Amino acid sequence: MNSNQITKKIDQLKVCVVIPTYNNERTLKRVIDGVLNYTEQIIIINDGSTDSTPSLLSDYPNLTVIHFEKNQGKGMALRKGFEVALEQGYEFAITIDSDGQHFPSDIPLFINELELSKNRDLLLIGARNMRQEGVPSKSSFGNNFSNFWFWFETGIKLDDTQSGYRMYPLHIIKNLKFFTTKFEFEIEVIVKSAWKDVEVKNIPIQILYDHSERVSHFRPFKDFTRISILNTWLVFLTLFFIKPRNIFRSLKKKGVKRFFVEDFLGSYDSPRKKALSIALGVFIGLSPFWGFHTVIVIFLAIFFNLNKAIAFAFSNVSLPPFIPFILYASSKVGQWVLNVNYPFTLDDLVNNFEIVKHLETYIVGSFTLAAFSALILGILAYFFFTVFEKRKMVLNNG
Repeated sequence: MNSNQITKKIDQLKVCVVIPTYNNERTLKRVIDGVLNYTEQIIIINDGSTDSTPSLLSDYPNLTVIHFEKNQGKGMALRKGFEVALEQGYEFAITIDSDGQHFPSDIPLFINELELSKNRDLLLIGARNMRQEGVPSKSSFGNNFSNFWFWFETGIKLDDTQSGYRMYPLHIIKNLKFFTTKFEFEIEVIVKSAWKDVEVKNIPIQILYDHSERVSHFRPFKDFTRISILNTWLVFLTLFFIKPRNIFRSLKKKGVKRFFVEDFLGSYDSPRKKALSIALGVFIGLSPFWGFHTVIVIFLAIFFNLNKAIAFAFSNVSLPPFIPFILYASSKVGQWVLNVNYPFTLDDLVNNFEIVKHLETYIVGSFTLAAFSALILGILAYFFFTVFEKRKMVLNNG
């Protein structure tokens, strides 16, 4: 499509372009003029620039320009841009950095992808070629770091999660609560969008790193610290809320029987993978990590690429009604392993158990019991799933 056709599509799809800028006087005009080749639906947020940016923007009276008196951070600039875009009736916002690294000529890529997609809950991130000449090594490292944590927090694998060249679905963004104001906002917004079942995907874009004119405001120590704190909080929410929520949603939606058949028996995972998931769940559930079972089991299931639903379900072997029996069995096994004898009854365990005195015995017995139970149940589960798969194949072929 030519530029006129793209302009019409931008109007039809109710898309605007948001440009946050801070002291980018050398590249800002080129970026604005490039975007104007496709649309005048531009919202520029001057984030307290102290250079000639205000004077430069005065040359564009037909564009929406918002001036911050003081620098508030890229996150706040984007949030303000989205707020204004919603007020003006736009449904999508393409964001482009003003430092000259992005090519406005890539705007048609976002428009074409949106037009072809049947899903309007779509967030596109321009994927840069981080291996090309001129890309700073710290940028490549930071992107890989961000990609890993985004995958951990959402289950979505992307090649680039730090690019500022994006297209946001404003009807989703307006219902999300954000707490960050600097560069880390661009991580918070895509993670929370993914948690709302938005399709987050990459599209390839061009990239230019011209060190003679590009001005970066990323402060390695401060901003990396902010990003690390944000990811710590997002991981906490992932393990304690999002992952359990997704499992219970699936269980509630499908019912116990269908969940058991589809997610447990009928999943596409191999018998080996499902058996290992059961073994992991049982091992963690019987281990002495009280209060952290859910966090640990989901983290390990993700790390080892196992079935999270199965692992989580079997980790609940340590539900409160079973705890006294687990403590009793663990202590007895510990006595057997250490060849000691501390006579006590189940009633003593509940009402008058000297936990410090028996701590070593309990911990040794707990891990022994956990390992033995995981091994036995894992082996039994493997044979069960193997037989089940063979019977299913026979029935399907028959």
